[in-house]
Amino acid sequence: MGRRKRIWIAVWAAILWVCLGTAAFATDAGQSEPSPEQAELTDEQRLQQELDAVYAMPVQSNEIEGWPQAPGTYGEAAIVMEVESGAILYAKNIDDHHFPASITKLLTALVALENGQFADPVVFSHESLAFLEPGDAYIGMKEGNQITLEQALYATLLASANEGAYAVAENVGKNLGHDYAWFLEQMNNRCRELGGENSNFANPHGLHDENHYTCARDMALIGRELFKHPEFFDIVQTLQYTIPASETTEEHVFQQKHKMLKEGNANYYEFAIGGKTGYTSEAMSTLVTMADNGNMQLVCVVLKTHGVNVYPDTRNLFEYAFANFSKALPAENEKSEDVAEILDEQNIIVPNGVEFQDLDMEIVPDEETDGEAILSYSYKGNPVGSVRAVLSQAYYEKLEAEKAENAQKQGEAKDGKGDKDKKAGFLENREIVKKCVLGAAVVMLVVLVAVLVKLLLDEKRKRR
Repeated sequence: MGRRKRIWIAVWAAILWVCLGTAAFATDAGQSEPSPEQAELTDEQRLQQELDAVYAMPVQSNEIEGWPQAPGTYGEAAIVMEVESGAILYAKNIDDHHFPASITKLLTALVALENGQFADPVVFSHESLAFLEPGDAYIGMKEGNQITLEQALYATLLASANEGAYAVAENVGKNLGHDYAWFLEQMNNRCRELGGENSNFANPHGLHDENHYTCARDMALIGRELFKHPEFFDIVQTLQYTIPASETTEEHVFQQKHKMLKEGNANYYEFAIGGKTGYTSEAMSTLVTMADNGNMQLVCVVLKTHGVNVYPDTRNLFEYAFANFSKALPAENEKSEDVAEILDEQNIIVPNGVEFQDLDMEIVPDEETDGEAILSYSYKGNPVGSVRAVLSQAYYEKLEAEKAENAQKQGEAKDGKGDKDKKAGFLENREIVKKCVLGAAVVMLVVLVAVLVKLLLDEKRKRR
């Protein structure tokens, strides 16, 4: 290697070394040291920062034009659903997947109430106890103990007994000639039948399983359906229950866990009439609560609640809903000439200050019942309820007129297409004729040329 080349390599290496050193210095200099405030941040302050971030998550119902503005929650998902109409009054991430924990037992109770009788026997098998781990909620049942389905549901819903939920599922299935797996299948089927599309229930108790999840909307649909079962509310409004001793079991005494139902508790809420608590370290606090103020019935679901805010969040959402919405009866307010009669004495929900005439109404004819339809009401695209109705003669006359008009337009379009097809056919035939004539002319020209060449050759041959 030449001397001059070695000198240039050394120069460029020195320049590169200086640049890298300068960049490193600049990078170090640009890194700010933690401020004294950040360095001294306590666990409590870090928790508050986490809470503030969750509370600030968007509330989708607040984005509806003209919809009453609602508070945030310290839960990552929440919903308030009005029972009679099914209208969603509050929506925050209502279709996001979350672990439900013990609010799963509401669906377990629903399937049991629909498929069993209170007097049915519930026997505790080895399997109904073997899955329990230290710290899991249970009431201390033993293998071979037998109680009734009613007693097992009290244990499941009040004490959140996990062995009770398993035994309910196992025995309701067995009593119908099926098994535990059948009951789980019914849980998932029932959720889908109610309109739930974002859940998968892998067990009847809610202990953590990565494949066991739900969403706020699905749990609200389950809670709404439970309003059809007054026996459910008899259970969940009980503050203390005793399973008496018998030949097949010992005495068991347990209490209500839902604090909003316990008069004298700091979280007691006068309009709360039922619900279910839930907690695991993965799910965090979950809660489903039913409320009735004498005018409106609501279901509130809060999922993955941070801190100790599950009850305050629920109270705030109930107070928001009761204060900002009213019922309206389509049977008294619907003036459309398309409707002859409203069949349901059922209310829909409107935000306070919104007139019935401000709602949009869609007619969905019933294909199975001639002359009837579902009238679906919405406000700014948000459904607020529906009723069955009989359609008027004016509706069908208008429908026939629209069909005739559409048929006429289709006929004109068809005629126009026919003319175009004829013209296209004519043009296509003309092109074919032109090509044939041109081809014949070419053939004749070739023949003439060939004859001329032959004559010339013959003449040349004669001269020779």
